[in-house]
Amino acid sequence: MEESRDLYDVYNTNASPPWAETQHQCLEELDNVECLRRKIKYYFMNPCEKYHARGRKPWKLILQIIKIAIITIQLVSFGLSNQMVVTFKEENLMTFKHLFLKDYVDGGMDTYAVYRQEDVYDHIDYIIEQYGILHNITVGNHEYEKNGAFYTPLSLCQEYYRNGTIFPGNETFEIDAQVETECLEVYPMYRPSLRQALPHFELHFKRMLSVKMTFVLKAINLQTVRHRELPDCYDFTVIITFNNRAHSGRIKVDLENDVDINECRDWKVTGASARNIYLTVLFDCLIIITCIVSFTLCTRSVINGIQLMSEYTLYCSKQVPVSDKLEFLSGWYILIIVSDTLTIVGSILKIEIQTKVLTSYDVCSIFLGTGTMFVWIGLIRYMGYFRKYNILILTLRAAFPNVIRFICCAGIIYLSYCFCGWIVLGPYHEKFRTLNTVSECLFSLINGDDMFPTFKNMKQKSSLVWIFSRVYLYTFVSLFIYMILSLFITIITDTYDTIKQQQQSGTPTSELQKFLSVCKDLPNSGVYRLDENNSCFLNCCINRCRERQERLTSEA
Repeated sequence: MEESRDLYDVYNTNASPPWAETQHQCLEELDNVECLRRKIKYYFMNPCEKYHARGRKPWKLILQIIKIAIITIQLVSFGLSNQMVVTFKEENLMTFKHLFLKDYVDGGMDTYAVYRQEDVYDHIDYIIEQYGILHNITVGNHEYEKNGAFYTPLSLCQEYYRNGTIFPGNETFEIDAQVETECLEVYPMYRPSLRQALPHFELHFKRMLSVKMTFVLKAINLQTVRHRELPDCYDFTVIITFNNRAHSGRIKVDLENDVDINECRDWKVTGASARNIYLTVLFDCLIIITCIVSFTLCTRSVINGIQLMSEYTLYCSKQVPVSDKLEFLSGWYILIIVSDTLTIVGSILKIEIQTKVLTSYDVCSIFLGTGTMFVWIGLIRYMGYFRKYNILILTLRAAFPNVIRFICCAGIIYLSYCFCGWIVLGPYHEKFRTLNTVSECLFSLINGDDMFPTFKNMKQKSSLVWIFSRVYLYTFVSLFIYMILSLFITIITDTYDTIKQQQQSGTPTSELQKFLSVCKDLPNSGVYRLDENNSCFLNCCINRCRERQERLTSEA
């Protein structure tokens, strides 16, 4: 009796049999997989679904909407300010042309030239004279540049070949290709005519390459005061060039100016509130803070995606396709991170411009313009949460690799036509003179622009080249408009049809989608809240007990 009782006690000990431990390990492994599914599924939810799943408010979405609004306001404000700068530069350039170019007419720079030696001297004398009486003729606030207590002079320089004897009648010449430069300085208070300075300065027309007249004028842009900005001081380096490099008997005259924007040394503004300037700086600081918060949130999301990708790769224990890995690296977050970085740098530059520490409008406009463009493009991500808009985004993403391959192949054909047209048609057609203009002309032909003038303006001096131009233009137009563009549209259309069929069928197309399709938990089921508050294993045990209870209830 005691032996049987001992035997009975042996079988009633707390030790679990080996098969129970194996079953427990299998259940734990399954529970971890279910937890991983839910974590990945929650990562790919949109802000509304995440709100129903865990009650988290869509702070990133709200922040992006606010950021788009304030960045757009900043860009418009900077654009209006930059527009005043550009207008001031362009109007001063037009003013200098009317002041210093003799008998200048608006829009006549392409044909403005001199043909006689006397005309060259007259034009140079006219420039020197106008420069000397600038105070009496200009209606602007232009002033000479000073170096200490003295005005800086006007510099008159000619470039010419060192030695040369040219006899076109005998078809003989001897030339020394070494280029020399000879200069003469003319001060505003002392204005001799060029003929009076001839003993010291003589123009060598047969050997002359160019004559350059350079001087610096200063001005202040006062129109910015009305827009609550401090005026800038401008240095205009005016360069007037008499170009004789072609030695064709026609000397082209051109005027251009290099602009330097500087902070005014001593200024005082009355009748305007300086508080508005500091409010603009505070607004820029608010944008910087907003972008830093957005940068932090998006960077955290990217890090979470990389961690989930590592867990998923470890679970698969095999080579995961690159397309599945890229699903975890959200391109939208990376785009927002880049846009935030550009906007932060641009806003810092804008603050320096507002406080007159920096005057580089071009660099600041590049950063702010590109950053704003990326911010608005990033808004498409939230449009993709609507089904009808999402198909457009999916089509663009799926067709992008094929489009890039297609453009590479088409680009080779395009470049071949560019080089051929530049060499053959360049001497006979204005639109084919440089490689850049050839590319612009052919791109316009692809879009159907300016097609008839391109055919019509071809010179007919050479019948062979004229016939070649017809074959060249007809084959280019036919190849790119009727074949290459049609194939390009076909790639987009086929991708759109494929995406549409996949959405209608609802079948998962990738290994990652098949893995997630097993999880049927809805966002409002409450399971994701348990994932947030409890461990995955405990949560899965609770789910299993709940399923077992429901099964027993249904059987009863």
